[in-house]
Amino acid sequence: MDITTWDARYRSQEEAASDPSPLVIETAKQLPPGRALDLACGAGRNAIWLAEQGWTVTAVDGAAAAIEILKQRSLRVEARVADLEKHEYVIAPSAWDLIVICCYLQRDLLEPAKLGLAAGGVLLQVALVGEEATYKRLAPGELDRYFDGWEILHRREDSSVSEIVVRRPR
Repeated sequence: MDITTWDARYRSQEEAASDPSPLVIETAKQLPPGRALDLACGAGRNAIWLAEQGWTVTAVDGAAAAIEILKQRSLRVEARVADLEKHEYVIAPSAWDLIVICCYLQRDLLEPAKLGLAAGGVLLQVALVGEEATYKRLAPGELDRYFDGWEILHRREDSSVSEIVVRRPR
């Protein structure tokens, strides 16, 4: 789906709010609140929850409608419209204690996200899996290869989804 399609999808939803990802909740509860970056945040389900837990949150999505919904739901989150695929948002190096990329895959975003973490920072990635790698799906076992040498705090993969939570080496 392109940004225009996502925008239309968000505009047509009566209620874009939903519960935060259980993995985000589980991960964040084990960390002291700090600076969090939610990439491809959608309408902000994870960003809003993190802000309510005391995190300073920046949320980025290319769908202006999603960011409008997020801004209406929370004034605590710094929300920005930026097309990640066009690299319209630059992740500041060593700036974030937590980076969340939930239900979105952009392989060339992983390295900047890793570099964006402060020493000891945590990155959470959830993406779809297919039998072979495609533009928006990981091949089985692919996600692990992006984090060689990192401390793995959580790892789960089945036939449809891959999750990883890693800590940047100090």
